[in-house]
Amino acid sequence: MKSYFFEDVTLLITHYNRSGSLERLLERFAQQHCRFEDIVVSDDCSKPEHLNALKELQQRYAFRLITAPENRGLGNNINKGQDAVKTAYTLYVQEDFVPKDDFPQHFQNALQFIREDDSLDIIRFYGYLKYPYLKPYGKGFSKMTFKQNPFYANHLKFYCYSDHPHLRRSNFLKKFGRYVEGKNVDVTELQMSLRFLRKKGQGLFFDEYTTLFDHSNSSVEPSTASYRPNWRQSKQPVVLFLRWFYLKYRFVKNSSQLIFME
Repeated sequence: MKSYFFEDVTLLITHYNRSGSLERLLERFAQQHCRFEDIVVSDDCSKPEHLNALKELQQRYAFRLITAPENRGLGNNINKGQDAVKTAYTLYVQEDFVPKDDFPQHFQNALQFIREDDSLDIIRFYGYLKYPYLKPYGKGFSKMTFKQNPFYANHLKFYCYSDHPHLRRSNFLKKFGRYVEGKNVDVTELQMSLRFLRKKGQGLFFDEYTTLFDHSNSSVEPSTASYRPNWRQSKQPVVLFLRWFYLKYRFVKNSSQLIFME
């Protein structure tokens, strides 16, 4: 199997009470013969048994562990993790993702793109849904195009940025500001997404966005994110109408937030 060394790249992993998932992620990168110049694990005050497990993993995978005296949420966890990064580029992955076989080669392409194209701030490798407005860029990637015109009414257009696995320049916080702290994960992500658009951020999206990572949560270590109801999948007419109305409301709300945010 081919070996990869990603020079000037730090693998930044945020972690909270899922040391088994973190071990699976690190082991998978090792199986793929992927090496990074540095690895930072930013922990959000996990329980003692998970912290002990992290210290054991640290002996095997030689990462830098950044801890917290109390749980402060995802925003703080990413901020302090990014503060610890010393390389020019950051691969950000939450601990419950697992890279698939094709990831290393496509990551190598993404790294080449961001090194050669100064306009790029972020390159995304995963999404629940495809970004709606894309322009082909090369090697399976497309450029995300934010269309402010209200006729482009897909509310997903506001999410050029995402907390899902992505490559970014390590000066990301200097350009777009720090993550909002003390809010739930959805608010944290949306605020950064709107700031990314306000600051004219540019990024790529991998076209086959479900083929590079699995998002895997076991019953032993379930997701720590707040519960999201599954009404979005219902096909009942009343629910479909309410969903349509809700998405229009979201579109208007996000448009207003983007226009009037400081």
